[in-house]
Amino acid sequence: MESSSEETPAKWKGLASWLITQTGHHAHRVVADGFSSVHSHGYHYRVLATLEEFGPASQATLSRRSSIHTSELVATINELAEQELVERTPDPFDRRRNIVSLTSAGERHLRRLEKQVSASQDEFLAPLSAKERKQLTALLSRLLNHHEKRAGSSE
Repeated sequence: MESSSEETPAKWKGLASWLITQTGHHAHRVVADGFSSVHSHGYHYRVLATLEEFGPASQATLSRRSSIHTSELVATINELAEQELVERTPDPFDRRRNIVSLTSAGERHLRRLEKQVSASQDEFLAPLSAKERKQLTALLSRLLNHHEKRAGSSE
């Protein structure tokens, strides 16, 4: 259930964590709507972009690199394979394992998704200048890096 800004307690409105969470909901909606307009979703983009950057990979490696849980990844790979955007082939070193690769059609679809994600970023960040967008991205990256390092050191 979403509440209007007028119904939000004033004490919350000044909390960075609350603002980031609420803004994140809007960001997710804008990006998801954009991907939906090209008959895809975020997991499709993440898998295709990961394969393009790192090359063919086992499902376990792809899961780790894309930060998609294995059970979700299998369904995503199935969807992408049905559209011939990726292909699975047996690993020549371990026949029990599949290697997932990007196809030419997958590369073309990734270009469409990149255009769409760029348009979604522009829509989401519309009230900010180019300088403010860079500043926001740098600050959020710094926060994320800090917390990922802390989480990694506690494992």
